[in-house]
Amino acid sequence: MRALFFTFFLCLPVGLIADSLRSNLLLIIVDDLGYGDLASYGHPVIQSPHLDQLAAEGIRFTHYYAASALCSPSRAAILTGRHPYRTGIQSWIPANTGIYLRDEEITLAELLKAKGYATALIGKWHLNSELDSPKEPQPNDQGFDYFYGHNAFQTPTNKNPDNLFRNRTKLPTQTGYTADLYAKESIHWLNTKAPDTPFFLMLSMAEPHTPIENPPSVNARYAEHTQGDIVPIPSGLASPPKALLKARGPGEYYANITYMDEAIGSVLRYLDEAQLRSETLIVFMSDNGPVTDDWIHWYEVNAYGSTGGLRGRKHFLFEGGIRVPAIISQPGRLPEGVISTTVFTGTDWLATLGGLIGYELPHDRAIDSRDVSAHWLAHDRQESHPIHWALPTPNRLDYVIREGQMKLILDHAHQPVALYDLGSDPLEMFNLVESLPRMTESLTAKHRAFIQDVENDPLRPRSPQDAVGRQAD
Repeated sequence: MRALFFTFFLCLPVGLIADSLRSNLLLIIVDDLGYGDLASYGHPVIQSPHLDQLAAEGIRFTHYYAASALCSPSRAAILTGRHPYRTGIQSWIPANTGIYLRDEEITLAELLKAKGYATALIGKWHLNSELDSPKEPQPNDQGFDYFYGHNAFQTPTNKNPDNLFRNRTKLPTQTGYTADLYAKESIHWLNTKAPDTPFFLMLSMAEPHTPIENPPSVNARYAEHTQGDIVPIPSGLASPPKALLKARGPGEYYANITYMDEAIGSVLRYLDEAQLRSETLIVFMSDNGPVTDDWIHWYEVNAYGSTGGLRGRKHFLFEGGIRVPAIISQPGRLPEGVISTTVFTGTDWLATLGGLIGYELPHDRAIDSRDVSAHWLAHDRQESHPIHWALPTPNRLDYVIREGQMKLILDHAHQPVALYDLGSDPLEMFNLVESLPRMTESLTAKHRAFIQDVENDPLRPRSPQDAVGRQAD
């Protein structure tokens, strides 16, 4: 019977799919998780049973890309369906810079709220520079009825954080670990919202972004991968605590992902127990690639993210910085146990979810989002179209355009530097710029045309605060 249902379902036009999938939305975004950081994505050590089960009950994507290699622009693209440079969120947002996602942007939360959804953001925001500023739009101004969480990263660590807010009010130090705090707050909100109202919950986890701290019992599960005493490195310090800067091995990082997995699992279990699972579309993704053991900053010590062998890391536009895990699941309505090779980015979620849930995109602005659901639901052939990334990077290779399997990297002055055929060279080892000059010229022209289109966007902010420095968050 289920096979017959799926055959019928996959043949439905997208509009009818939207009608049949009128549902709640749980959007889970985790912070700095690498492509190879889950067991279901090939990690040989990390235990992530709940997310692995989510993948088994849904569609696991092997060619999903974050819209940026840093968190703020990536999240801006997810919520608006617009290239980050259109929104003015070009890089991560440091504190007190006056950079924020402007009121003029229309978010996923606003679109769903207009459809009668109860909306909540629990966890990381990082789309303004101050959570207590009356001059900068807050989550409550961007379509979220309820907010509980932090901005850039938790302080002093993810244990007993002292920088959490509830709506517009700064809270006293919270007792516990952010993974558990956010999971419990999510369940509490789901329990207290109007029972007959559909919901959109954006659960934005702090993990595995540094600074990392875990319950001792979880650290103990990976003790063989840790050397020496575990002494967390707190964030917000003016100078490196040299006595603490010791490479202790990946055990703490592994434990942090397992603890995050358990917290997410408790929310999924609640949906099952409340008989909401079949009514809830669940989307899981990482906001950008990981901090690997190729550390750049002192506060990255003891982060050991895995790119699954892909080149690069967070803050760089090689594959390891932008290709990340993503899963979608709704048992009984979406196919289960499917692995999709569809190539798409975080920018595409706005249109894709619109097709699945049933809301219209704004018509008064440039939208870069595409509904890709037909490619992985009905196995339609994916047409080749340009995909674009832009970010101020430490190596000044700031732009990428990909069309089909060909990926062109350009420098900060928009000059082509490297061309890779990802079909035959997924590790980006063989530069084809000189051997394929016509392809290089064609992609360069398309890149420059896209940049010109972005610069001409009437909604793009043009203040001196649009750009942010090249430091990593």
